[in-house]
Amino acid sequence: MPARAYWQGQIRLALVSIPVEIYSATKSGAAISFKQIHEPTGKPIHYEKVVTGVGPVDTDEIMKGFEFEKGNYVLLDQDEIDAVKLESKKTLELTQFVDADEIDVLYYEKPYFVVPADDLAEEAFIVLREALRRTRKVGLGQLAMRGREYVVSLKPCGRGMVLETLRYADEVNKAQGYFRDIPDSKPDEDLLDLAETLIAKKSGPFHPQEFHDRYVDALKELVERKRKAKGGKIIEDAEGDAPRKGGSNVVDLMAALKKSVEKGGGAAAAPAKKAPARKAPAKKRA
Repeated sequence: MPARAYWQGQIRLALVSIPVEIYSATKSGAAISFKQIHEPTGKPIHYEKVVTGVGPVDTDEIMKGFEFEKGNYVLLDQDEIDAVKLESKKTLELTQFVDADEIDVLYYEKPYFVVPADDLAEEAFIVLREALRRTRKVGLGQLAMRGREYVVSLKPCGRGMVLETLRYADEVNKAQGYFRDIPDSKPDEDLLDLAETLIAKKSGPFHPQEFHDRYVDALKELVERKRKAKGGKIIEDAEGDAPRKGGSNVVDLMAALKKSVEKGGGAAAAPAKKAPARKAPAKKRA
């Protein structure tokens, strides 16, 4: 377990308080980062703080400004900004419980592992965990951490629990603005059956370790080859067919789905059962 918790405090449910520790459940990936280099000298390029018509300025002359209208700013000292930061409260009060599927995936932001802080907290921790599991509910509350307040959810996860910070409503775009031009039409039943069969063929358990960032892998390989080539230029043509432009008609889609089902490429390790045939809807009695 990491030596330092991200947050320490207590979860409160009515009159019950459970001391807990929270640890980040994710880590940054192995992304490749680049610096800008001055080619003739091979030295990195630095950036200066400059003002138009003035030139470079000292850092102690720089303030933070909020643009309330075009070209006009309210200037704020860092001390003024720090004064309104919320203190990290040591209590997460669960004020509401909802069904997990009521929270749209767009609201979930970052997960944290939650563990009991000590042996004395374990019994109450396990009771809360199993109560959430039995009722299939997610606990909600608000928590101040590192200067800002978050809406958070709490749910069971194996022997522990997971706390997830949630986005506020004004941070999530409305889907209707993006989906309104998609026609509200019913798909062809034959096409739908083929698509369901293809999904059944490719169904299987989720193994996250089987997925890799192929772009990062390719960049690492390129860097190593470039290092061995001692500066020689390495450019390769991209493989694969270029994507087709324009829409496809039903005949093309039908042929593509049939061919995909016949090939069954990338099928899951455990063969999935064939999807049951569709039953005709029962006729209503007069």
